Amino acid sequence: MSRASLTISSKNYSSWSLRGWLLARFAGLDFDEIVVSPDDAAAKAEILLLSSSILVPCLRHEGAVVWDTLAIAEYLNEIRPDAGLLPSDRLHRARCRSICGEIHSGFANLRASLPVNLKGHFPGFKIWSRAQADIDRIMTIWNECLAESGGPFLFGSRTMADAMYAPVVTRFKTYDVKLPGRLATYGDVIMGLPEMQEWLAAAKLEPTEIEELEVDF
Repeated sequence: MSRASLTISSKNYSSWSLRGWLLARFAGLDFDEIVVSPDDAAAKAEILLLSSSILVPCLRHEGAVVWDTLAIAEYLNEIRPDAGLLPSDRLHRARCRSICGEIHSGFANLRASLPVNLKGHFPGFKIWSRAQADIDRIMTIWNECLAESGGPFLFGSRTMADAMYAPVVTRFKTYDVKLPGRLATYGDVIMGLPEMQEWLAAAKLEPTEIEELEVDF
């Protein structure tokens, strides 16, 4: 039987690729990486939010072809139910799915104003009011989840929600967004994950830069 494969694009810039890759790793799935260069026109359009559809990451597994991070998350939960991608409690599963859906389809101002750039660091970055509203909403989500679960992850143990919000954690690090108390601790937990450290190390080795996503002062 052939191994699963996951098609991704830039590890430095692509939030969607990071989500899909983390989900597959959290599920314990063995897979081969197929990397599409960020110089590829379609991949670059997706990274720059100029594409009407997001087809990367794309998971291929035992005849199934699954794209879109939420679809990948649900598929992985189906084939690896013991991985804990969704909480065991029905009410917590409902909330987990809801906040995953919110980050998947919302926060457009955050995406546009604070694009993922893992090699970048911009202290004192000016946050515009609309992006700040998105940041405030994310902080509310995290606070509510962590208050109920007690941490260290949003639902106590690691779930698909932590994979979905991991790129947000990197945005906050890149653009010097200050987090209070347990939210800062949560960010450190995510950044300290072995999977995140592996992804970050690979991102730093990428030679390609996308000029549109680099900030000039």
